[in-house]
Order: sequence, then C-alpha cells, then structure tokens
Amino acid sequence: MLSGPKSFFGLVLVAVWAAHSPAARAQTQQNSQEKSIRPVSTRGQQTFASTCANCHGLDGRGAERAPNIAENPRVQRLSDAQIAHIIENGVPGTGMPAFHSLETADVKAVVTYLRTLQGRRQTVKLPGDPVRGEAIFVGNAGCSGCHMIAGKGGFIASDLSGYARTHDAEQIRSAITTPAQGGDRQARLVTATIRGGEKVVGRIRNEDNFSLQLQTLDGTFHFVTKSDLEALEHNSQPLMPSDYGSTLHPDELNDVVSYLMKVAGASASGTPKKADEWGD
Repeated sequence: MLSGPKSFFGLVLVAVWAAHSPAARAQTQQNSQEKSIRPVSTRGQQTFASTCANCHGLDGRGAERAPNIAENPRVQRLSDAQIAHIIENGVPGTGMPAFHSLETADVKAVVTYLRTLQGRRQTVKLPGDPVRGEAIFVGNAGCSGCHMIAGKGGFIASDLSGYARTHDAEQIRSAITTPAQGGDRQARLVTATIRGGEKVVGRIRNEDNFSLQLQTLDGTFHFVTKSDLEALEHNSQPLMPSDYGSTLHPDELNDVVSYLMKVAGASASGTPKKADEWGD
C-alpha cells in the first residue's frame, strides 16, 4: 500500500488514466452525442423551462416579470432569426437579458419550441391546394372584394394576411362557413343620406354624438356631421356572406383555407418594422 508523496502521485496518475481511458472517452463522446441528437422539441422545451419560463411562464403566456410571448401577435410576427437574435443579445432598456451562454443549437431549439407554444409548426400539412385557393379567393368567392391579403384586396373588412397564424384549419373553415352573426351594427353596410340628397354607402368606423365616419368599399373615408344627416339606413345583411358552406365545394373550402395558411406562413418569415416589440 502506497504512503506519503508516492501515494499522492500514484492517485493522480490513476485519476489521469481513468479520465483519459478508452472507456471514459467513449462515455464523454456518448454524452455529447446524446445531447446533440436529442429531439429538438425536447431540447427546446427543457431549455425554455430552465432559461425562459421563470419570467415568461412555462406556457409562454407571461408572468409578473415578462410579457406574453405565445399569444402576442407582434411577437408572432417576428422572424425566427429575430427571435434568436433577441435571445442571444437581449433587448436594451427592457427586462430581457442576453443569453450569450446558450449554444446556437439550444437557441434554435427554443425558437422552435416557442413556435409550438404560439400554435405554429415548422411544417403544417395543408388540407388543399393554395394556388387554387387564391384563384377562388379573388374569383368566384369574391373574398378579395372586402378582405386584403399581402397588400392586395378590399378595405372594408379585416386584413387576413396573418389570420392563419393564430387560427388552425378547422377554425378558419368554421369562420368561413358559419361566420358570427352578431348584432354589431359596424359589421353591416349603411346608407347615409346627407342633406341635399347625396347618399354614401359604407361601413361605420367611428361614431359619437355629433358625427359619423364612414368608409366606402374603395377605402375612402367620409366625415358626416349628424346635423347634416337626413337618414341612416342599415343593411339587413351582414358584410360576410353566410352561404359559403353551400356555395363552395368542400374541396374549394380546403383550397381557400390552404391559401390563407400559406400566406400567413410566408408573411411570418418577413421582417417587421421593429424587433423590440418583444418587450411590449
């Protein structure tokens, strides 16, 4: 049995040999490989839980320290590259710190996992043909007469460029075939008769005790004082047709849904005007 200095140096040699033995090197290599081949979703979830959840919550929907990054449309509009940049470098002037210690693969995994929390997937199977869907949207269905997509279309209804980022295929299909038929007067066209007989057909955008602001189908705004208003007639039919479930074939509906999903995915990869909206 060794004793004294010889004992110490003997133990050191044993430790060095053990650390660099074939078995030890194999174990180290295996651990490295296991980390690199972990499923991205698992890796992202684990990194998010240990790095981000303390402030943003496990579901990404915010807490006392940080905002909701799962449901905030402005965060959803950020590209993957912008989110990765924010994670790595933080947002100056906010509570968002920089995580320089994270490996690039971990940052990418967190971004991928955040997309799942936002309801977006990197690869989503489209139920139909988006090319045919675009033709239907601007053609026989007449959707583009009211709705705008990617800067083209009507002004009178909501812009649908990013609608599919927060709605899945079934929700989109349901919104088309069974639209909400509430009593909101602003969801209907009105005909305003102004003193002198002029008529303006449009949608009420703003109203107070003294005036109306109408937007016509071509996007033009008209300001009408109520003292000059002779009559205001509300159209009995809502702007959104309620018969698409019968006038469009199920395959055509799938095509339109696919078109909206494809457009939303394409616009999400674009560059928004500001990247610091993460902190809003």
